[in-house]
Amino acid sequence: MTSAATNLFVLLGLGLAGVLLMTRRLKKAVREDFGAFVERLQLLPPPPPPPPKAPHPLTGLTFAVSDIFDIDGCTTGFGHPDWARTHDIAYRTSAAVSALIEGGATCVGKTVIDELAYGINGENGLYGTPTNPAAPTRLPGGSSSGSAVAVAAQLVDFSLGTDTAGGVRVPGGYCSIYAFRPSHGVVSSMGVIPVSPSLDTIGWFAKDPSILRRVGHVLLQLPYANSGHPRHVIIADDCFQLSQVPINRIIQVVTRCTEKLFGRQVLNHIDIGEYFASKVPSLKQFQDKNQNGDVRSSSLVSLANAMRLLCRSEFKHNHKDWINSVTPVLNPSTSLHINSPSEEAEDANIEQCQIAKNEARLALNSLLKDDGILVLPTVAGPPPKLGSKEILSDDFQTRTYSLLAVAGLSGCCQVNVPLGLHEKCPVSVSLIARYGGDRFLLDTLCTMQSSIQDEVDIAEKSNFSSNTISQEESAEIAKGKGNAYFKDKQWQKAINCYSEAIKLNGKNATYYSNRAAAYLELGSFIQAESDCSNAINLDKKNIKAYLRRGTAREMLGFYKDAIEDFQYALVLEPTNTAANRAINRLKKLFQ
Repeated sequence: MTSAATNLFVLLGLGLAGVLLMTRRLKKAVREDFGAFVERLQLLPPPPPPPPKAPHPLTGLTFAVSDIFDIDGCTTGFGHPDWARTHDIAYRTSAAVSALIEGGATCVGKTVIDELAYGINGENGLYGTPTNPAAPTRLPGGSSSGSAVAVAAQLVDFSLGTDTAGGVRVPGGYCSIYAFRPSHGVVSSMGVIPVSPSLDTIGWFAKDPSILRRVGHVLLQLPYANSGHPRHVIIADDCFQLSQVPINRIIQVVTRCTEKLFGRQVLNHIDIGEYFASKVPSLKQFQDKNQNGDVRSSSLVSLANAMRLLCRSEFKHNHKDWINSVTPVLNPSTSLHINSPSEEAEDANIEQCQIAKNEARLALNSLLKDDGILVLPTVAGPPPKLGSKEILSDDFQTRTYSLLAVAGLSGCCQVNVPLGLHEKCPVSVSLIARYGGDRFLLDTLCTMQSSIQDEVDIAEKSNFSSNTISQEESAEIAKGKGNAYFKDKQWQKAINCYSEAIKLNGKNATYYSNRAAAYLELGSFIQAESDCSNAINLDKKNIKAYLRRGTAREMLGFYKDAIEDFQYALVLEPTNTAANRAINRLKKLFQ
């Protein structure tokens, strides 16, 4: 055989080997279904009713469930082979799964969860960590990792998971899909292995918000009626400071969508940590302190401490006997969460945890009422890389659980909303409604989603991957914060925000005029007059600036100048009653 022929056969052999190797890899990928499933099955719905009756609400949809839900005839694995080995086959199907099947959906399998459903990262070295379709080199999030992956990979239309301290919200954020955590206790947990009954909720995932709502109507047993639009959309500024994603762009998307749909007047800003500090006094019991006894953590960290302590204590109460008798091998992250100070120390604080939980719920209900939405990041940053030690760091734990504890401890409902990618990693935001406001939250999501997606598309075209936005946009955000503080009568904070806006864009008359209004409330009349003069120089038709400068000059004793300002305001707006009253009042001084 010639040398050329030999080389040809070698090349053909290498080519065939490459094809075979690639084929095996593809078969492996298809066979493993992104590693989402631990068991395939098929639970069919009842036959549809004959016309003219309406079909079942979930007809034609498929779903999967985390391996924490009982299914008649199957062993519930709870994320660990030793659990499956030491427990009997379930003799009934969980109430939530049964409701979905009766609603017309077909259950096609059980999915991977974190070991003993205790974790938020999505790692499981025993069954394999499911592959995140949105970011294959990064963690999928947990504990309901497989259910999130099954939806993200479009293997099912929706899926069920459990959320104790983030088990649905985190994988929803990491896998770039919609994820709903309902109000605590509104969906039956019968037939679900408990982790922490005071915190456990049955949540669900979908790529389509309309499917998310349809599933919610079945599980929550809601009528198909619109619950109205939000009148308050409150941005938790301090929560966004915990995030490592492009926060300005996210806030911009939410702000523009809200203004377009509901009007600028519904937007507000809040430091939710300060709010909790004033409304949840029991959080003082959970503050981190240094060796000198000085407080070194925020109230959000205290909220997270209370949630994690309650979760850990109830988990041990439910499962410590099994862990001690079976001694299962657990990964370091799970062990880190479960291991804790002495049980005596925990027991002494459990009652305080329950008090904090009740106070937090009352506080959020008071803030949001029936028509309010709180906006905050779902997670503190992009999904950590596979095998990353970041997930064990105090900083990661603190930032992540501080965000999750807002709804987690209070028991309020929360939905994760995907917002595209940042540096090839998913970006998301969360909306929270009061306890029991589940239908309102689902309806609000469906109302906002089209507009949100439009704003995401616009942001991506204007370089969404960058965390920098124009100074004008930043100034508008600062002005919005100032307006919120002004509304809450926090005058100095309002002045600080307006000053920031002026620093970013000193050619906007409204910023000066608004700061003048806050100065007037504080009795700083000289500063108010100066700001109004600046506003008028920039905009000769700024009626509010003339009115406010007139007020400042009246308080300073410059009555004739004040009258001139009020008269000019009347020229611009002849029907202005405030200007008329001021002129009449001042003229009496000269009679």
